[in-house]
Amino acid sequence: MSTPTVFRKVQAIAIGNDYRKVTRVVSVPFSTLTDTLKPHQVIVKNLYLGVNASDVNFTNAKYVPDIKPPFDVGFESMGQIVQVGSSVPKEAVGTFVLVSQYGTYAEYLTAPFKSLIPVPGSKFEYLALLSSGLTASIALEQAGRMTTGETVLVTAAAGGAGQMAVQLAKLAGNHVIGTCSSDEKVAMLKSMGCDRVINYKKEDFKTVLKKEYPKGVDIVFESVGGSFFTTCLNSLAIKGRLIVIGTVSTYSAESGMSGDKVDTLKLLGKSRSVIGFFVPDYLHLYGSHMKKLVQLIQQNKLIIQMDTTGLDKGIESVVDGVEYLHTGQNKGKVVVPLVSMIKDSKI
Repeated sequence: MSTPTVFRKVQAIAIGNDYRKVTRVVSVPFSTLTDTLKPHQVIVKNLYLGVNASDVNFTNAKYVPDIKPPFDVGFESMGQIVQVGSSVPKEAVGTFVLVSQYGTYAEYLTAPFKSLIPVPGSKFEYLALLSSGLTASIALEQAGRMTTGETVLVTAAAGGAGQMAVQLAKLAGNHVIGTCSSDEKVAMLKSMGCDRVINYKKEDFKTVLKKEYPKGVDIVFESVGGSFFTTCLNSLAIKGRLIVIGTVSTYSAESGMSGDKVDTLKLLGKSRSVIGFFVPDYLHLYGSHMKKLVQLIQQNKLIIQMDTTGLDKGIESVVDGVEYLHTGQNKGKVVVPLVSMIKDSKI
């Protein structure tokens, strides 16, 4: 496959959570990849870049406290293998893969072949399965111990992970409540089978739960934090499980990411649980859950909303994508395309 002489990537040039201020797009010789390619590695041409709320936590040194600028940023991408190391089968060239590692905001990158997740084509919805899909699927199963006939509450339900948590909970035979911030998102969630959608800009979240669900909810898939976390905790049923997958409301604050305090008496009296969830801790389950999610897409049982609004400038759109996600306007998974939209193909 033909390759360029130079490629572009996004680097953090300072520590902070103002993504536009602390990042830059830089040009790099392609030889920096080929000259350092190890036998077990491959070179991937990225087709789509996945944007995450936690991107600002990485540039703010919340995940790697001693990291020093400049450093490559981004967590996930989908691409095509264009070159392989000497110990990787040549048949891998041309196959499509998902990449999960630091430094994915690049037109090209190197990665260990065994760390990549193969997908059956270039359908860009597969990218949403990486962090968002695996988080929803594994969290509900492992941390939430989800069964059938339960009431499941999903905050930020119209986001990347939220939309899949809604659908997976419905497929398991549960009553699903979702929160969102606009009428457009209400329509989106209803089309995905959400039983009760709460537009918290128009309805009081706490009042709705107290009035309509007096016995509480069995599982909460919670990513917002702050007052949302408190309301969700207070609304748990007996033996209810609250899964914390993030505290997005704090990520852009001046002090950066912060957590919420838990009154253990609220847990003790009703045998409630608050469970933290970080998907990399469940690496051993990636394969089985990814297979299930791909099958659901192919069977049209899982519909994934992808949002590329205004992100048509290639790698230059990464900062716009991060800022757009943090406005809360996105419907579904925010993705930066590096190519024209490809319908599932084997190019």
